[in-house]
Amino acid sequence: MTRRTRILVAGAVATAVGIAAGGMGVANAAADLPPLALTQATTNVVAERYVWEDETYLFFDLGVNVIAGKDPFEIRASRKSYADPIVAKQVVLKNGKKTEVTLPAGMVTGWNGLKDFTTVSIKNAAGTEVANYKTDFCPNDYSSTRTRRDAPADNPYPQGCSYNPFTLGSVWGIQAGWNAVTDSLPSTGDFDLADGDYTATVTLNKTYQDYFKIAAGGSSLTANVKVETVDEGKNAGAAVKAKAKAARAGADTAQAAALAEHDEHAAQGDPNSQISAYKPEFRPPAKKPKAVKAAAIPKGPRPDLRSLPAWGITLEQGDGKAYVSFGATVWNGGTSPLLVDGFRQTGTDLMDAYQYFFDAKGKEVGSVAAGTMEWDPRDGHRHWHFTDFAQYNLLTSDQKQAVRSGKEAFCLVNTDAVDYTIPNAKWRPSNTDLSSSCGQNTAVAVREVLDIGNGDTYTQSLPGQSFEITDLPNGTYYIEVKANPSNKLSELSTTNNSALRKIILGGTPAERTLEVPPVNGIEG
Repeated sequence: MTRRTRILVAGAVATAVGIAAGGMGVANAAADLPPLALTQATTNVVAERYVWEDETYLFFDLGVNVIAGKDPFEIRASRKSYADPIVAKQVVLKNGKKTEVTLPAGMVTGWNGLKDFTTVSIKNAAGTEVANYKTDFCPNDYSSTRTRRDAPADNPYPQGCSYNPFTLGSVWGIQAGWNAVTDSLPSTGDFDLADGDYTATVTLNKTYQDYFKIAAGGSSLTANVKVETVDEGKNAGAAVKAKAKAARAGADTAQAAALAEHDEHAAQGDPNSQISAYKPEFRPPAKKPKAVKAAAIPKGPRPDLRSLPAWGITLEQGDGKAYVSFGATVWNGGTSPLLVDGFRQTGTDLMDAYQYFFDAKGKEVGSVAAGTMEWDPRDGHRHWHFTDFAQYNLLTSDQKQAVRSGKEAFCLVNTDAVDYTIPNAKWRPSNTDLSSSCGQNTAVAVREVLDIGNGDTYTQSLPGQSFEITDLPNGTYYIEVKANPSNKLSELSTTNNSALRKIILGGTPAERTLEVPPVNGIEG
């Protein structure tokens, strides 16, 4: 089995200065640069290849970057509903004012960025073409950095292009004078090259050359590539798999990274790391506030928890048991972040939880009691869970409860960009994995946040959390994802807290079958 991934290039990619790009130096003043330009870090690339047993990993990055000129390059993609197509608009600065220009049909067909942005042609040492394929382009590069000395210090744009099937709106961009690496691998399918010397040419496809007015002379770059098998055998396995997994997460999408770290929040980073240790904005107050009634909090911005239909639904069977696993996303479509602080009950593994509120200027205006947080000591967790965030049920055809998921407590994390086009959406949330804000057992207080426009996805794949359907009769069922089940959180509306996804169970007790009808054409 061949697995596709990328990364490893000889020479610095993002910080290269003064390297020619179609005759244009990246270090030049902004006024001298076109709106977009291609550049490469080096013309000599080493691609490392790992082989053992039946698996192959090729780290392959040609180091071709897109650099934004004196203004940011920004695209907003959205759909009015799940039944409507995605419409993408470029945000253009004219006379100091922002205008939105709709991109031609076919440039954006999904949430992975610009479709068929480049063509990659690879020839072997004899000059024979051995590969030719198109690649999509996500401007929201994880490794984006400033490439020009006079460029702005900060990059406001998100990291990665989300592929949650129920995404409503995305923002993609490259800060002025910053870079985004083009993908070097095919958008779909496996890819591998035998050891040897190659020549790879990356060409910006004509549709984009014409539309973004990029001169043909600056739209094609060539690199010499040496593919080397640097390690093989069973001893390479664990380290290479980890490296490839990280590379793939960075290469593909934000959601790939999120799922890699957030698969039932099990494959987390350092469980003892906490963002509040070094980011003041994530530090809870020194002591819990005085409890007040929700009615006493001034009217103003509020979060709005919205459940999405279950997705990634699969059937798992073994040892005489059958389970339905699924992904569940709850997102914040409101006017304020959901911010919950927990305060330790001394000598216990419980915290008192409080929800905080802010005015339109972001000033804190009050808080109310919002249940509890509890310490989860199990492997794969080892952090604090907020106990009143969501609930998952399997309902019968008449929508009566058949099975309830054992998942009852949550560490709030911004894993998914669901709609970054709504007002005040947080494009670059700080807490995007488990090491962010869920604390350790020595914590006296913990802060958990779900920002505007962001969702938190849990994959229910563990026994006790997935639905056991071993003894359930065949028929129609509904997976219910329910946010704020006890109404302990104050939000704009509770009418959108529940989402249902129809499934159909069939087969025999020994060989169950699962059918998942699409929702508004979405197969996820």
